[in-house]
Amino acid sequence: MSNSTIDFKGRVAIVTGAGGGLGRQHALALAARGAKVLANDLGGARDGSGASVSAAQAVVDEIEAAGGQAMANGASVTDFEAVQAMVKQAVDAWGRVDILVNNAGILRDKSFAKMELADFKLVVDVHLMGAVNCTKAVWALMNEQKYGRIVMTTSSSGLYGNFGQSNYGAAKLALVGLMQTLSIEGAKNDIRVNCLAPTAATRMTEGLMPQEVLDALKPEAVVPAMLVLAAENAPNRTILCAGAGTFEAAHITLTQGAWLGIGVDTPEQLAARLAEVTSREGEIVPQSGSAQGSNEVGKAMANARKGSSAIRSMAA
Repeated sequence: MSNSTIDFKGRVAIVTGAGGGLGRQHALALAARGAKVLANDLGGARDGSGASVSAAQAVVDEIEAAGGQAMANGASVTDFEAVQAMVKQAVDAWGRVDILVNNAGILRDKSFAKMELADFKLVVDVHLMGAVNCTKAVWALMNEQKYGRIVMTTSSSGLYGNFGQSNYGAAKLALVGLMQTLSIEGAKNDIRVNCLAPTAATRMTEGLMPQEVLDALKPEAVVPAMLVLAAENAPNRTILCAGAGTFEAAHITLTQGAWLGIGVDTPEQLAARLAEVTSREGEIVPQSGSAQGSNEVGKAMANARKGSSAIRSMAA
C-alpha cells in the first residue's frame, strides 16, 4: 500500500452494528473520507435483547450534520430477508455496494459448564451467520461490479481463547475460516476479504477491564486498520489486530512436521517426536488448504524414493 491518502469518494459502505462503539466509529470514519454509508443497527442491548433504529439514526444524523450522506437501517443480521432488503435499500439509493464491514455482535459470556446451549447458538447466529447473511446478500452484486471490500470482525478470543467466551470465540474464529475461503473465491473479481481483530473499550467490554485500561483502548484507535482493509489498495486474506494505537497481524501457520509412516508404533513415535512436529522453525502461512496435503504427500513420496534408492543400493 502506498502512502497516498485513503479516500472513499464514490464508494458505498454498509456497516453493521453501527449504532455505537466500534461500528459508530467505522461509519463516521468512512463517511468522513467520502463514502456514502448505510448504518445498520438492531438497537438491542449488549446481550441482543430489544430493538430500536434510534441508535443507527443518531449516527446518520451525525454524518449528515458533518456534510456526509448516510441512511439508517434497523435489520437484524440474523434475518436474511431483512438483510437483503437492507442491501436493496443501499442499491436503490446509491446504485452499488462497495464495502461491507461486518461488525454487529452480542455477548452472552459464561463458562462452558454454566452456559445454556441457547446462549451458545445465539452468539454464533449473530456473529457468524449474521456475517454470512450480509456477505451473501452483497456477494453477487460485488461479483457483477467486479469490486468489493469485506471486513469480518474477528477477535483475540477466537484466535487465542478467553475464559468464559467459548461461544464468542468459536464464532469469531469461524469468521477467519470464512474469510480464508471467500478471499480465494472472490479474488478473480477483485473482492478482497479480510479480518479485523480489535481491542477496544465499547459497551461490550464494560466491566471486563480496569477503567484506566478502558481509557487507553478508545474505539477510534482501531479505525485505521479497518480503513486499510476497506481501501481500494487493501490487502487480501489478512488478519489485522489493532488496539490502543498498536497494530499487529495474526497468521494461521503450518509447521514442517515430520514423516512417521503408518506403522503399528506410529502413535508412540508421534508422542516421542511431538516437539519436532510442533516446532515452528520453517513454518509457513499456507495460501490455501491444499498446502497441508501437499506437504504430507510430498514427505511421503520423498520417503518412498529414499526407500527405493536404499533397496537398489543393497541389490547392487
